[in-house]
Amino acid sequence: MVVILMGLDKDQAETFSIVLASAGIDCHLRSEEQGWELWTEALKHEEALTVIDRYIAENRDKPIVRGSAIVEYGRTFSGLWGALILLACQLAVWHSGMGDAYVAAYGASAEKILQGDWYRSATALLLHADVLHLAGNILGIALFATAVCSVAGWGVGWLMILLSGIAGNLANALFFQSAHWSIGASTAVFGAVGILSAVQFVRKIREAGQRLKAFLPFGGGLALLGLLGSARHADLTAHLFGFSAGILLGAAYCSFFKRAPGRRGQTAALLLVAGVMTAAWLRAFGP
Repeated sequence: MVVILMGLDKDQAETFSIVLASAGIDCHLRSEEQGWELWTEALKHEEALTVIDRYIAENRDKPIVRGSAIVEYGRTFSGLWGALILLACQLAVWHSGMGDAYVAAYGASAEKILQGDWYRSATALLLHADVLHLAGNILGIALFATAVCSVAGWGVGWLMILLSGIAGNLANALFFQSAHWSIGASTAVFGAVGILSAVQFVRKIREAGQRLKAFLPFGGGLALLGLLGSARHADLTAHLFGFSAGILLGAAYCSFFKRAPGRRGQTAALLLVAGVMTAAWLRAFGP
């Protein structure tokens, strides 16, 4: 099941449920603190949105949705799959007995990135120094990537997370210029935190009487950055750049999308994620 609309009052929710029922689409209503939510089967998501859009177009003189216009994709566990991928990649590196060689060849070296090894900004995300480093990022990806994908979908969410991680490593390389190395998925983890902060900011800023509270998500994100991102051996600047990139991507998402893209859009975004990572590793293994 995925959410179609949220922040509705009871009358609006019941009206939309009747509209969908008349179109032969099953749906469920759920009461939450922020209002009523309308849910339907994932396969019926796009069809249900089309029916509701048509109804809204035919009844423009009637107020439809109050509060934030951002509609979430719905429940997903894709962050757990991402965590498993991190674990599998690191186990393969450790099993090879060439951990230091992998870091030297594919880690985010500021100097080498600026010399043209752009792929390191992506490949470094899958390399970790030790068990604690890996465990922390697995937990972070499982929690925050799942939250991002619940908002934007399992394809678009991962695309934003990957781009924030890559952008963070590239910005870090530009900042240090040389003599700096970075590895780990934590840049992307804080990118996910930045995305969530931006989404919550946009939601609050659009609600009457909530504008002062709109800045609280950024404060929470910075507090988390200070708490987790500045531990011993942590690359604070990479985390900060990833967090900042996530804010920009989250704000852009909210500006261009009022609801999470459907299955086709999610699939296209996930294929783009796979394509970027494949291209990075092929370039890394190439001459």
